[in-house]
Amino acid sequence: MRDVAKIEAMMAEVAEWGGADILVNNAGIQKTASLADADAATWDAILAVNLSAAFHTMRLGLPAMAERGFGRVINIASVHGLVGSINKAPYVASKFGLVGMSKVAALEYASAGTRETGGVTVNCIAPGWTETAIIEAQVQARAEQFGGDTEKGIADLLAEKQPSRRTSAPEEIGELALWLCHRHAHNVTGATIPVDGGWTAQ
Repeated sequence: MRDVAKIEAMMAEVAEWGGADILVNNAGIQKTASLADADAATWDAILAVNLSAAFHTMRLGLPAMAERGFGRVINIASVHGLVGSINKAPYVASKFGLVGMSKVAALEYASAGTRETGGVTVNCIAPGWTETAIIEAQVQARAEQFGGDTEKGIADLLAEKQPSRRTSAPEEIGELALWLCHRHAHNVTGATIPVDGGWTAQ
């Protein structure tokens, strides 16, 4: 997802099959570091995967969706597309950018299609703490403070920001994405839906 030529080749192959009806941009990487310690390579890599890749798949996929009158783009953003956290400048920048870009795309394609065809929508899902590999390093670091107890590490981590103190399972995020793909969601576009246990409600 860091290589534009490879993204273009992938999307060209999809176009040969008739184009994508549903595009989910879910690739993401993260590295925690302060602004002073983050380097150019980290910035470039995170922006490339988390933001630029979605730009390229959307610019190549949305026109065909509009022609057919149906399409769904679901960008997996993050709670960090809505709020900031220390030591995550590249990640937060990429996710705020993804939310903003999704709003622009939603506006540009809002009139495509009809209620009957389902229209073309572009939305973001903004998960809080979710049980994926991207949080493993943070969980392990926190668990070390509790003698390697992972459960205590997770509880301590969530207590800082996620009021529910429960992580989300990936399949729960998937169920929301599936709902957004239904034709009856034709007027849900340009939205960023948090799944964050109340994090952004504070």
